[in-house]
Amino acid sequence: MAVQGSPAVARHRLRLALRKAREVRELTQGEVAASLDWSLSKLQRIEGGENSVSPTDTRALLQILGVTDAAVVDQLVNEARQARKRSTWDDPRYRDFLTGPTKALFQFESEARVMRVFHTILVPGVLQTRDLAEHILGFWREELGPSELELRLETRLTRRQHVFERPESPDYRLLLDESVLHRLVGGPRIYADQLEQLLGDAHADRIQLRIAPFEVTAQFIVGLPFTVLSLDESDGGSLLYRESYLVDELIHDTEKVSRHIEIFDQLWTRSYSGQETERLIGDQVDHLRKRLRREKRSESLDR
Repeated sequence: MAVQGSPAVARHRLRLALRKAREVRELTQGEVAASLDWSLSKLQRIEGGENSVSPTDTRALLQILGVTDAAVVDQLVNEARQARKRSTWDDPRYRDFLTGPTKALFQFESEARVMRVFHTILVPGVLQTRDLAEHILGFWREELGPSELELRLETRLTRRQHVFERPESPDYRLLLDESVLHRLVGGPRIYADQLEQLLGDAHADRIQLRIAPFEVTAQFIVGLPFTVLSLDESDGGSLLYRESYLVDELIHDTEKVSRHIEIFDQLWTRSYSGQETERLIGDQVDHLRKRLRREKRSESLDR
């Protein structure tokens, strides 16, 4: 497999390969760390994806782990080099207002093969129209200056290109709580446009789209939106991204990631079919367009 461009993805591939090699040799983290005269915490941070590892340390580690195939060693050393580079999102223009998990998310979005996205409140940022994104960002208008707001909008719209306009676009599965249909964020015109764009993305096969009925999501009690990103079809080495009002996090823990995949897949199978989902969204668009026409006629009569 060729080394890809994203440092966060390279670090992820490397940590998985190192952990797998250690487990094949049936060595504990403590045994490996002691062999290299490292602290245990250093190896734990490397395998946990928290720290990058230098090419020199990678070679030493691979030797201890019995990885001797020259092609494999060269690939993993190249991954180590790539992992220590800066990404597009480390540019000073973006760095000051993107959290570490957010920057890593953007990198994984640009290379993920499968993305499972569940949202309980909004249409995800990467799929938002410009008008909806501007309206939502406007919430922060008193805290952020005009230039930063514009940069945040640019970032949100650029993400869409990175995800859907790359040579191998992902299998993007979007699952929305039914309540998202009825939150007219930005008002009826902006939201009707947003829903129409979602339908367009579904019809163009950019996304698979499902609406989860109220009663189904209530049973699972999933309060926070989440995204699971998989670098291959097998879900091996997948990551979990979660966000709330003040914080976001990128989770590598296998058990937590697997649990969220399980929850998503159960919700998916119990949701409205693709055809039913498109009908529900289409009905809501028609309702909003009729409402706008009524309001326009009423305004004309009031003049």
